[in-house]
Amino acid sequence: MHFASPLWLLLLIVVAAVGLAYLLLQLRRKRFVARFSNTQLLASVVPRRPGWRRHLTFALLLIALLVLSLGVARPTASVRVPQEKATVMLAIDVSISMEATDVLPSRIAAAKTAAQQFADLLPKRINLGLVKFGRAGNVLVPPTLDRDAVKRAIANLQLEQYTAIGEAVYACLDAITNFSNATTAANEKPAPARIVLLSDGFNTVGRKVADAADAAKKANTPVSTIAFGTDNGTVTLDGQTQAVPSDKATLRGLAQATGGSFHTAASASELKSVYTDIGSQIGYTTQERDISWRFMLFGLLFAMAAGAVSLLWSGRLV
Repeated sequence: MHFASPLWLLLLIVVAAVGLAYLLLQLRRKRFVARFSNTQLLASVVPRRPGWRRHLTFALLLIALLVLSLGVARPTASVRVPQEKATVMLAIDVSISMEATDVLPSRIAAAKTAAQQFADLLPKRINLGLVKFGRAGNVLVPPTLDRDAVKRAIANLQLEQYTAIGEAVYACLDAITNFSNATTAANEKPAPARIVLLSDGFNTVGRKVADAADAAKKANTPVSTIAFGTDNGTVTLDGQTQAVPSDKATLRGLAQATGGSFHTAASASELKSVYTDIGSQIGYTTQERDISWRFMLFGLLFAMAAGAVSLLWSGRLV
């Protein structure tokens, strides 16, 4: 918590002085009582009062002053709010290795389901696009607010030969640039962009991943990557079983080089959890909000409580 007008916190010194003065008065009162030897005369001069009730009334009033003093200093708090504008490109690996069944019912089926859930997870104001990559990176859906169009394209993904991770990043960057140029006014700052890339294999064709990472970094577009599948995945091609382990090193390097986040997902449930985490990072931002009204409200409630207690037990406010 921060304070927009911290100089008003000097009022806390006044509140502390009031509390100290009250304490000194109570000590003086005790010394005054101790000097009276005739307790019957004392009872007639100073009628007995319910001390702890009096202390409670003052304690409530002191708390009210404390909270109100904090309130006028305009406290602020970090609040998680949806992004007003942002562009996200989702890139999904459609190489033959995604046919492996180490993730049930298959890698590609689990990826489709989780990607569709990711589309629903993002705040509605964020534009979402889709790129598939096998032999090359192809933009299937440019950035749009139409979630149904993205989900339909995800459902229709078909497997291909090869894995072009670098080309996928370049395709996403081109889609983001084209969309930004078409929708951003001359005096406006481009909306933040992010790429979310899911793959299980090694880059086998196209431009180098390192070059794509440099391009994404220059474009100030972080790439969050998901290494999907297990190290024991296999596929059968032409009657032969081939190992298709998840390539964590390449994807981790891509994320680290661009300022994105790296994740692993060895099951459909883990993939869903990863998408939820990434969606939370992308779809929301943290802003400082003025919360002084809360302090004013609680200060008023404590002041009212002090007055109510005083009226209830003594029939007067002071």
